[in-house]
Amino acid sequence: MAFEMLTTMRFWMSCTSCAMYALVTSSSQFGSSSRWFLKPSNHSHLWHSELKAMGAAMSDGCFAMFGPPDPRIRELQKCKEELKDFIQKRSCHPILLRLAWHDSGTYDQRLDNFPARGGATGSIRFDPEMNSAANAGMSKALDFLTKFAEKYPYVSWGDLIQLAAATAIECAGGPVIDMRYGRVAVGSEPEQEQCSAQSSFIFRAGADLPEAELEPAVGVEQQQQQQQQQQVGVEAAARQLRKIFSEKLGFTDQEIVALAGARTIGRAFKERGGSCSFGYGDQAASKYTKSSSKMWEDHSAGCGIAGGAAWTRNWLTFDNSYFTNHMDAMEDDDLLWFAMDAALQADAGFKPTFELYAKDQAVFFRDYANAHKKLSELGSKFEPAEGIKI
Repeated sequence: MAFEMLTTMRFWMSCTSCAMYALVTSSSQFGSSSRWFLKPSNHSHLWHSELKAMGAAMSDGCFAMFGPPDPRIRELQKCKEELKDFIQKRSCHPILLRLAWHDSGTYDQRLDNFPARGGATGSIRFDPEMNSAANAGMSKALDFLTKFAEKYPYVSWGDLIQLAAATAIECAGGPVIDMRYGRVAVGSEPEQEQCSAQSSFIFRAGADLPEAELEPAVGVEQQQQQQQQQQVGVEAAARQLRKIFSEKLGFTDQEIVALAGARTIGRAFKERGGSCSFGYGDQAASKYTKSSSKMWEDHSAGCGIAGGAAWTRNWLTFDNSYFTNHMDAMEDDDLLWFAMDAALQADAGFKPTFELYAKDQAVFFRDYANAHKKLSELGSKFEPAEGIKI
């Protein structure tokens, strides 16, 4: 028996063009073939309530309308907005980035099992990892994030640490990174010990790099000797960079240089390692890291805590000045330039990328975002396996 069927319409939103389409199924009688086609919707005013419901569902993830929304998505979104305000007020961009890097940096691609392989698991908040020499001063960053962890219990520590770092880059003027969340965090010290027993801390004090500075040379012969020492130091630094970032973490030469560009923000302190002669407070600060210094791109002041030394003058602005102004850093005693930095600029494998980023900030931003995303996912176990986006 033939009878008319009600036409069924479903609306879809395109995330790239924000265009609305209607997927229409139409059939005049049972037994006839159905026709499926896409066409622009010109009846959106009739479907306001349906679209509103779908929009809310999409904000919680695909197909959330067919089940309870994932509470992590809403909490991650809200947490990010609060982090933006907090980071800008406290000027804590660099230390939050450092915390995330050091949490990820325990990863060893030669190990398979979670959490023994290390990586972005939140394990840095436990001893002995937090109290390692390389993580000096990092407890402050954990203190910053603890209130967020308490307020947003559905956000794991693994996610929170990486969310804060990506948000800090964005707040400093850097690229928006296509982050993935849903990390399973190490939940106890015994789990952390299982991790640290097999994967070593790659960012230990000095990272086995050669000495950053040499005593001033006097006379032609001493100058020649110093130049030879510097060359040896650069070669050793390049080998060590590849040992850590290539053999252990799995990065290419290009990705290593991209990640190094994050030194455009941040400082080193005498109290956190022996490579820097500048310490805490205005009296021990370089001329670019005093409380009155103009370290933002717009030349405004406000550095959080005074002290230490930076690689760039505008060290709270994320740009490509680490590459463009490297000669300034090499010649200015109030700026940092270590053997590792010299290796990136001089080594045959690193140099072409270094020079490219000096010429093209857009390319640097693109490559940094990709390398940062990769670093943020090292060793992570995601639930669901594909992760979640916000």
